[in-house]
Amino acid sequence: MDNVIVIGIAGGTGSGKSTLIKKIKENFGDAITVISHDSYYKEQKGMTYEERCQTNYDHPDAFDTDLLVEHVMRLKNWETVEIPVYDFTIHNRAIGETEIVKPSKVVIVEGILIFENQELLDCFDIKVFVDTDADVRIIRRILRDVQERARTLDSVVTQYLTTVKLMHEQFVEPSKKKADIIIPEGGFNVVALEMLNQRIESLLK
Repeated sequence: MDNVIVIGIAGGTGSGKSTLIKKIKENFGDAITVISHDSYYKEQKGMTYEERCQTNYDHPDAFDTDLLVEHVMRLKNWETVEIPVYDFTIHNRAIGETEIVKPSKVVIVEGILIFENQELLDCFDIKVFVDTDADVRIIRRILRDVQERARTLDSVVTQYLTTVKLMHEQFVEPSKKKADIIIPEGGFNVVALEMLNQRIESLLK
């Protein structure tokens, strides 16, 4: 049985990871598997909505990374996994909902903190960091959280200033040095996207 190649794509919030992966997915479709670290936010039992709003979601402790590592290892063994479904509008996992994810020759794992955890880092055969200026990232985050996650502008800005910026400086930015490839502007970098697509195509062959 062929080896599964796992590609980790990290970078700050709003850096362009999702755009990069979307364009890769458009090129290869179901031939590749994509999972997000965001799906592995911890379930917050017994907490009110107000209390869940106060959680620092940009800290490594907010994630069940052990479960993600387990799932990546199972995918590498050509096993199907059942990943959690996270509802960002309520800041909690969707009760009773999971997503079935099947293995493929190439698995992409994306997230802001996936290079921070050494056990997860060791799972990656190729490590890509998407590097984008902070002003562009905050604008993209505001648009995403307001339009897609039912957040208010004030809450997004407050969260960015109190936790997101600090966590980026403490955890995300230092993890860039662990990358094999650094791509400025993510999916908007046509040359880098073409090179990455060529690499994935060669792996699939």
